Amino acid sequence: MKSRFDYDMTMDVIMRRWPGTIRVILGHGLLCVGCPIASFHTVMDAAREHSLDEDMLIDDLTKVMK
Repeated sequence: MKSRFDYDMTMDVIMRRWPGTIRVILGHGLLCVGCPIASFHTVMDAAREHSLDEDMLIDDLTKVMK
């Protein structure tokens, strides 16, 4: 399993690998927790679908991943 963030990771993998990211994801208004699409969507996909700033979302996620 990958130990660092990778742009190809799905939201599901990110939340499982770094549970602290769930708070960030919910804070951005994403409802990825329990969503069947989370196992297919990358951060870029989720940001695009919800009209979020991808760079800001990634920055916030990676802060929690450290």
